[in-house]
Amino acid sequence: MKSYKNKRDGFSLGLLLILLIFIGFGIWGYTKLNSPMFEKNSPKIELVKAQYWNSDKPMHIKISDDSGLKQIKAFLSDGKNRIKIADESFKNIKKSFDLKVDYPKIGLPNAKKLLKLTVYATDISKWNFLSGNAVKKESILTIDNQRPDVFSLITSYGITKGGSAIAIFKADDENLKELYIETNFGKKFYPTKFYKDGYYVVLVAWPLKEKRFSAKVIAIDKAENKTRSRLSFFLKNKKYRTSHLKAKESFINGKISDLAEDKPELTKDLSPTQKLDFINSKYREENDNLIRKVTTKVDSNKITNFDIKPFYPLRNGKVVGSFGDHRFYYYKDKNNTISEAYHLGLDLASIRMDDIRVTNPGVCVFANYNGIYGNNLIVYHGLGLYTLYGHCSTILVKRGDLINAGEAGARTGATGLALGDHLHLSMLVQGVFVRPAEWMDSKWIQTNITDVINSAKKMIDK
Repeated sequence: MKSYKNKRDGFSLGLLLILLIFIGFGIWGYTKLNSPMFEKNSPKIELVKAQYWNSDKPMHIKISDDSGLKQIKAFLSDGKNRIKIADESFKNIKKSFDLKVDYPKIGLPNAKKLLKLTVYATDISKWNFLSGNAVKKESILTIDNQRPDVFSLITSYGITKGGSAIAIFKADDENLKELYIETNFGKKFYPTKFYKDGYYVVLVAWPLKEKRFSAKVIAIDKAENKTRSRLSFFLKNKKYRTSHLKAKESFINGKISDLAEDKPELTKDLSPTQKLDFINSKYREENDNLIRKVTTKVDSNKITNFDIKPFYPLRNGKVVGSFGDHRFYYYKDKNNTISEAYHLGLDLASIRMDDIRVTNPGVCVFANYNGIYGNNLIVYHGLGLYTLYGHCSTILVKRGDLINAGEAGARTGATGLALGDHLHLSMLVQGVFVRPAEWMDSKWIQTNITDVINSAKKMIDK
């Protein structure tokens, strides 16, 4: 009996020992398999399924892995020939790598337009029986080494500081991706398709505060080939009026105080003169930024003509405020300037609550309250040209409405930063405030817009 008991105890002890060994191996295996050494994520290769490539320039492909890269290989194939273009092995841990792909000098004699790029990457993980995680990615490459063909056809003869001009040009590339006008002050103007395929028209503007103006057509294709072509204009400098305006107590405690209530969290602790500066600078900037945002869009459809009549929204309206007027506000003493701003429109006065008629047809893109502009109507007339009507007592249309020529869109008033009933008229070209006087002048429109468009069509037809 004693011998049997000893054997049974020995057997139980053996089973317990084996169980403990299995548990130990299980814990060890679980720990190892869930450690970074056994991570299961494959490397990432930033490569799209199809892309364009200027093979005169190297292509850069980013490859990364959480644990570290072990090996990278890449091949190019033209359907008949397959050559290795990269074979990188890493002794030290490298979690990311920029693979530079150059077009091979030999090995692809057919020089086909379409190539297949295949990239392999393996990491240093011990997963998959110590062989690591592997990934393969392929991309079909369209070879394009030709820059877009761009040339200027015709432009307005000149452009005035604060004013507008038109340009018509050709831009031809079957893989065209981006097309815009680049200016020396950072603003991009986007063109509209014109008349026949490959031709474009654009209105450009010289902002009031910019000392110089220059513009280039920039064309970029899908292979990142880039062409620049300068647009030539005769530059006409113009000096604008400077005014020194006394801020009266009634103005500060009236209009300024009322507008400050729009932003109580920012103005409650300001003095009366500080409120004036806040409204005239920061609040004005906020209002102008909203206007620029609303007025940056341009047509996507092809146009053939741009038949614009001179804008004059008020019958018998009298000019009472000039565009470009640099206004300095002082308090009590002329030497005590407390704020300044540029007047970016034309003020017209007629009878109280007079009809504001839209001279040229358009689409209402904004009909709402907008700070210093009060009740504000903005209408789009095509080719990036917008009209803005400020200080309205009533707006008669809503956003999205089509407005016919001669139809009343609003009525004059004294809302916003206005001391009396009048209309503030602004003209904008793709978000840039421009001189309304040009667009109210039939001769200027004929010479700088209509004649240029007609001449361009004749040149294209030849």
